[in-house]
Amino acid sequence: ARRGSGSATRSIFGGLVLWNAGVDDETSYAEPVDCDLAPAMVVVVVSAGRKTISSTQAMRHTMNTSPLYPAWAEASREDLRVALDAVRARDLPRLGEVVESNALGMHAAMIASRPSVVYWLPETLDVLHTVRVMRDEGFPVWATIDAGPNVKVLTTGEDADRVAAVLRDRIPCATTSVRYPGGGVRVEEVTA
Repeated sequence: ARRGSGSATRSIFGGLVLWNAGVDDETSYAEPVDCDLAPAMVVVVVSAGRKTISSTQAMRHTMNTSPLYPAWAEASREDLRVALDAVRARDLPRLGEVVESNALGMHAAMIASRPSVVYWLPETLDVLHTVRVMRDEGFPVWATIDAGPNVKVLTTGEDADRVAAVLRDRIPCATTSVRYPGGGVRVEEVTA
């Protein structure tokens, strides 16, 4: 899985998983995080189109050209510690805050690269603003974004359907679905 995509190592295990980035295929690996926290993700797809630059290329370019990258990389170490503490303490609000902040920091570093890498669309900003408004309204929601225009909204399992319904209503141009932590990979016998 690691050779296809570094982040694919997270799919090997079920539940929440820590990806140890490492420097090569042997030191970059995933491990399950022992916890009882089972958040849900509401996935808001604002564009199903192909990205203009791959995630790998974008991050390499950002590392090499963005003046903000070193600060984001340094902050990410502390963000990981806070996130793991929050998971172990079953503190979804603290986890959500650090996840949202880190994702926005990554995009800030990409936007500051030279030339700039901007994945966001106007609809991406609409979702980000909507998540903040929903949080002000009392919803347990925090946004995260990988290297692309689509937003994932972290929430509780019991609130996921209600959050998805509100997002569908407020962002009708997007495709919205609910996802829960998976069970990991399994090997199946195939008979011919």
